[in-house]
Amino acid sequence: MNLDELISEYADIEGRLSDPAVHADQNLARRLGKRYAALRPIVETYRELTGTEDDLGTARELAGEDEAFAAEATELEKRKGELEERLRHLLVPRDPNDDKDTILEIKAGEGGEESALFAGDLLRMYLRYAEREGWKTEVIDSHPSDLGGYKDVTVAVKAKGGAEQGVWTRLKFEGGVHRVQRVPATESQGRIHTSAVGVLVTPEAEDVDVQVDPNDLRIDVYRSSGPGGQSVNTTDSAVRITHLPTGVVVSCQNEKSQLQNKEQALRILRSRLLAIAQEEADAAASAERKSQVRTVDRSERVRTYNYPENRISDHRVGYKAYNLDQVLDGDLHNVTQALVDADMERRLAEAQGS
Repeated sequence: MNLDELISEYADIEGRLSDPAVHADQNLARRLGKRYAALRPIVETYRELTGTEDDLGTARELAGEDEAFAAEATELEKRKGELEERLRHLLVPRDPNDDKDTILEIKAGEGGEESALFAGDLLRMYLRYAEREGWKTEVIDSHPSDLGGYKDVTVAVKAKGGAEQGVWTRLKFEGGVHRVQRVPATESQGRIHTSAVGVLVTPEAEDVDVQVDPNDLRIDVYRSSGPGGQSVNTTDSAVRITHLPTGVVVSCQNEKSQLQNKEQALRILRSRLLAIAQEEADAAASAERKSQVRTVDRSERVRTYNYPENRISDHRVGYKAYNLDQVLDGDLHNVTQALVDADMERRLAEAQGS
């Protein structure tokens, strides 16, 4: 879309959102609200730019009569350039999932119990980060380890209503292998160990994004395991769903009822199927256009957390900082911003080259 079309779309959505009938359909109202929030900074920047251009023209006309207007014209010229640059960034083609919520899966990998403990540390980091950003979190499924970590844990992260950006904008770069270097609590001789945890991030799919045919599903029920309430190991409340066409398997045991676990498992399944469909579409369009910072290939080491040096390193963009303790406490903004900036540079380069 060009700028005029986006402004027209913004006005159309604004009118629709004022219609009470639209809000009778919560899914429709939510989609329109997200799109409206995404378009708002474009429209506001454009309006400010046109106003600045008008003021600049007036200041230039009066500059010959009063030197104060000449100085004002200089300031307005600077402001006009800043707004043009901001608008250029805002008009770069966006990731279509940027306004979506996110499902984040953390899985222990190499390193045994130490890996499971670090998976718990990453979970805490993401929960704290979400709290700082004002996002809502919901642990959908989890399998605790014996020492208090997690074999795997799945969390849904949602943006607050009216947010200009969805969670996916920031968390989509977290997918991959996260490596930790530290002395494990189980190490008696003080030796530094290296362990790995896999993180998989997918945009949360809505019903309109992915249609799942019930005939394509095999649903198994079993007794949940691990520490927990009365339902653990006593009722067949845990659910495992296999999507037969793709072989994708998801399970959920956190809820007390079988029906609730089924609904949560379907949420995860829809998001995984959406991610698969988009990866296939990206590959078909052009393998070269796939961003290196967006990969969720679990074989790729994306980040290292070095405890002895209090250092965090992101290997995709060369980011390095010595505030690991703060990052693990949820101060993840600068880390994710480095990846957002790298992605924007790539998009700008592609837009200029096209």
